[in-house]
Amino acid sequence: MSSLNNYLSQSLNTIKKAHWYRQEKLITGLPSAVVSIEGRQLVNFASNDYLGLAGDSRLIQAGIEALKQYGTGSTGSRLLSGHRKLHQELEDAIASWKQVEKALVFSSGYSANIGTITSLVKQKDLILEDEYNHSSLKNGAKLSQAKKIQYKHGNIQDLSEKLAQNRHQYRHCLIVTDSVFSMDGDLCPLPELVAITEKFDCWLLIDEAHATGVMGKTGAGCLEHFGVKGDNIIQIGTLSKAIASLGGYVAGSKLLIDFLRNRCPTWIYTTALSPADTASALAAIKLIQKYPEMRTRLWQNINLFKEILTTLKIDFLPTESAIICVKEKTAKQALQWSLKLQEKGFFVPAIRPPTVPTSRLRFSIMATHEKRHFYDLQSYLGN
Repeated sequence: MSSLNNYLSQSLNTIKKAHWYRQEKLITGLPSAVVSIEGRQLVNFASNDYLGLAGDSRLIQAGIEALKQYGTGSTGSRLLSGHRKLHQELEDAIASWKQVEKALVFSSGYSANIGTITSLVKQKDLILEDEYNHSSLKNGAKLSQAKKIQYKHGNIQDLSEKLAQNRHQYRHCLIVTDSVFSMDGDLCPLPELVAITEKFDCWLLIDEAHATGVMGKTGAGCLEHFGVKGDNIIQIGTLSKAIASLGGYVAGSKLLIDFLRNRCPTWIYTTALSPADTASALAAIKLIQKYPEMRTRLWQNINLFKEILTTLKIDFLPTESAIICVKEKTAKQALQWSLKLQEKGFFVPAIRPPTVPTSRLRFSIMATHEKRHFYDLQSYLGN
């Protein structure tokens, strides 16, 4: 065996012994609250499609029409041959929804985070990041070469103390956080974060990936949910969760977007988002704003599931979103429960280290789940 294969084999064996080994599950058919996996119909508690739009015929039709008009690919970067009218329409829709001046669409939320962070701050700057931030935020901070300091999860006092100790030594300071934490379901203390940026002259980058379409009166996200604004706020999110397509975005001032258009490598040096994905995302945003009852159904389902867990005396992590996590003591135990639930007809992923510090079952709630899905689950868990 070559040295490379020997290293890979040993590493995989270590992962398997720790019960951290992962493998894809083949899903067939349209995305839905019930999916087909290996020939079995399972209630889907593993999807980020919170509003159930990924299989919606209106989004599918929008994608088909874009394919016919613009073809399968954008053929180049936006600054070369890849810019289409659809891209501008989507960016205008996002900016209007978010109530900011401009938006910029990326090929993924991951590239939006990495590119924006590395464009804004450099070696002479400081980043304060929540310890539970998404991988894309953490990797963006690493790649920026700025001084990086973690603060305790959602802890404003710890953040304040670290700013007081360090802020004066650096040119610029960027505070980076998820708004809804993807593996816990809780919210960042956004009003307090906005206040602290003003006190210490910082910029705030907030990732709205799991909030867009879910939080706020119109589904615009946590800024709308909390009713806060600020000139130093940079909003980032994805088009692949509640918006049910693919891609990411940055939203903020006209100056911010113009700067990123000229300095952000993950936007400049990549092919533009495909026409079908762009059109589907645009259709989704219009539907989300037109039909608020989709979010109403989602929150009814969220509250119903939380009531069921409380009745069964099953502890779950504090949550104010569509993500509800039940802690397990070990990775092995989490994996065993996930497999047992799958046997009974429920697709619930086991989330294990190193993704999270402690293992858990992660339930993602959808607007298209039916009440019977929750009551069937309650019946099984109660036995």
